[in-house]
Amino acid sequence: MKKSALLIGLCVVAGACSRSEQSQKMIQNKGSDTLVNLAQAWAEEYRKVAPTVAIAVTGGGTGTGIAALINGTVDIANASRELKTEEREAAKKNSGKDPVEHLVAYDGLAVYLHKDNPIQSLSKQQLGCIYGEKGTCTKWTDLGVEVPGCAGQEIVRVSRQNNSGTYAYFREWVLGDGQDFKMGSRDMQGSKDVVDLVERTPCAIGYSGMGYKTPGIRFACVSKADGVPCSEPSVEGAITGKYPISRGLYMYTLGEPAGDVAKYLAWVKSDAAQAIVEKLGYAPLPADKRSRAP
Repeated sequence: MKKSALLIGLCVVAGACSRSEQSQKMIQNKGSDTLVNLAQAWAEEYRKVAPTVAIAVTGGGTGTGIAALINGTVDIANASRELKTEEREAAKKNSGKDPVEHLVAYDGLAVYLHKDNPIQSLSKQQLGCIYGEKGTCTKWTDLGVEVPGCAGQEIVRVSRQNNSGTYAYFREWVLGDGQDFKMGSRDMQGSKDVVDLVERTPCAIGYSGMGYKTPGIRFACVSKADGVPCSEPSVEGAITGKYPISRGLYMYTLGEPAGDVAKYLAWVKSDAAQAIVEKLGYAPLPADKRSRAP
């Protein structure tokens, strides 16, 4: 406080600081790596809307963002899953405020394959066979294909670290209760890391948000069960739930937002911000869930 007061005093006396520097506001925004590219794009665009407000965006995973929200060190936590009961309780205990959920976009959690992998579709059961601790699928030949350039046909399982909301959502959808991932996967810090590894590894399979696709990889067509028609992640599939591993993407605040945070979140749900969602390969909010912010 003393340092800030001294700086402002010097600005007034010496005339060395502009009005915008004195009135600059900072919003701390942290969490989901699935959301980080989108959140950064929003932050950059919002400077044109509100030049005196800066949004500081960092990733680290959903768990990291939620922990920061619970500890009161961020204004907004980005999450690719809903808060757990114990997280809500911890936030309320520490701050006296209930966390408030803000749905900001939708995403299809894509299953990524190397571009040369010939397998066309994967069911929930097959993904469980690959990733689950009780699964017996260790080679691509176990699934009826041979992958060019994959020595020994050994499946390289690429996953996320356990503080990731993507990790938690994929485990819940594929494995359900009572089962965990099998040991030996290559656990990546971020979504981009997953895609980069799959792109340069013919034997690999990984999962991440659909907005991270590159020319060197492709989406698997995923079905809810063996013998059921499959679908690839898409904007429409994520919004309607037709794609089986669809989810909402969220921002959380402690209590109802106010001031600059409230204005920013209203803008995030506006047509202008939702156009950025679609541009980056995510699924935007439908019209009835948007705000009237400019």
